[in-house]
Amino acid sequence: MKRMFCLVSSALSASCFLLSTSCAAQQDFSNVQVTPHQLSDNIYYLEGQGGNIGVSVGDDGVFIVDDQFAPLSEKILDALEGLSDKPVRFVLNTHHHGDHTGGNANMAAEGAVIVAHENVRTTLRRGFNNGDLSQALSMEQSMGLPIVTFNDSVDFYLNGDSIHVFYNGPGHTSGDAFVYFTEDNIIHTGDVFRTTSYPGVDANAGGSFNGIVASYEKLLEISNANTRFLPGHGVVSTQVDVRAQLQMFYTMRNRVQNAIEQGMSLELILAAGLTSEYDERWGNPTGAMTALYNELVSQ
Repeated sequence: MKRMFCLVSSALSASCFLLSTSCAAQQDFSNVQVTPHQLSDNIYYLEGQGGNIGVSVGDDGVFIVDDQFAPLSEKILDALEGLSDKPVRFVLNTHHHGDHTGGNANMAAEGAVIVAHENVRTTLRRGFNNGDLSQALSMEQSMGLPIVTFNDSVDFYLNGDSIHVFYNGPGHTSGDAFVYFTEDNIIHTGDVFRTTSYPGVDANAGGSFNGIVASYEKLLEISNANTRFLPGHGVVSTQVDVRAQLQMFYTMRNRVQNAIEQGMSLELILAAGLTSEYDERWGNPTGAMTALYNELVSQ
């Protein structure tokens, strides 16, 4: 099905929504396939390019978590039509990065209500007009912003499920939300928990390594052995996976703290191979170690 998305795809892709990844307008999405994966009778996730999209379908309509990049909106909507003949009623943004919010305006043009933590709206708003909040936004810009926000939590009762969305403090960014499909015991974690790399701490957006640690601790506290965790990037996981990463974070923090107490600089710490046994699995630790160092020395 062909859809007309006004001009918002190009306008909002060009703004990049303060992307920490490459600007969507500079990427070729023509060969990206959006693939659905079923997690329960009415819960799915869509894999494409960008953050995993959580999906709840049923008689009450479609509820999705994040919407990847604007040029993928048509493919995403086509994939959703294969799961449900109902419209997308709500889009919940887990945070502000463009690989999770780039399709907001297109989804809003289809009638969806965009919901996010208050900090997500504020950060996206600052991405326009060089951060001048006094300037009015264009219609295209406004359509990409969440129009319903929350500070602590918000609940949805849709498709036979209680969907509990809550803020757990700064982690990946300052506006991260977890989405708990309580009846199905599935938690979409956004980019706080992921299985593809070391923690991503966007310090420029209020992120915190220690906040990610606290968020993992919260995930373990509210979950059980049967809970499934849908990461922002990566594969569906269990408590065992969350706990193993958390233990790694504790080890990293202890080692960096000890190195600081020994008078080591960031450069020496990065060269010391403090995460050598983890690097083959998790990749380059520089970003996470730098964020951790900066937090520890500022305490």
